[in-house]
Amino acid sequence: MDNSFVISLDESHSLNFLIYLQNIYLNQHRSGEHLKYPYLSTTVPFKEDFESRFKELWEEVLQKISDEKVHDLNFFHKERNRFYERFFVINDSSLKLFDEIYTAFQVWWSSNVGHFAIERSVDEMVHPVYLELANFLKVSKRTPKTNLHISLLYDDCLLVKNEVSSYFAVLSLNDMYYKQDQLASKLKGCLD
Repeated sequence: MDNSFVISLDESHSLNFLIYLQNIYLNQHRSGEHLKYPYLSTTVPFKEDFESRFKELWEEVLQKISDEKVHDLNFFHKERNRFYERFFVINDSSLKLFDEIYTAFQVWWSSNVGHFAIERSVDEMVHPVYLELANFLKVSKRTPKTNLHISLLYDDCLLVKNEVSSYFAVLSLNDMYYKQDQLASKLKGCLD
């Protein structure tokens, strides 16, 4: 059996922007040492049901990425207003604040310390996982149906439990760095 197994990595703009918003929201409900990036000193006027709205949009974006197996940059730009309308109390000052948050995310994410750093930081960590999964497929005499698509997050998603699905997984840098020994086992669940 030839080895046709491929892992493709991407850093979803939309999912990472959702994590960015999640962290701003969580920071408003925490204090001290448990603050997350980014920290804002201003209070953001999030809607009261932020967490349920977050889960809904998270699932929508995940479904889009999983189904289409494409980078979601177009969704991130085309659906910009959806992020605002879904999460923010609608008024002129909240729109201005949202625009600042959106722009700050884009500037950071487009820089060398944004998505590029995330991708480069996990390169070496993916190789042993790849070898273990490729060996698993070989030993079990299975041929991969498609590429295993992994979408990387700069931080953990704390408002939604991430499950793996058929040839698709969402992993945070914490998963990659601190749960390395569990990664291959978790990802085997994708290879149905």
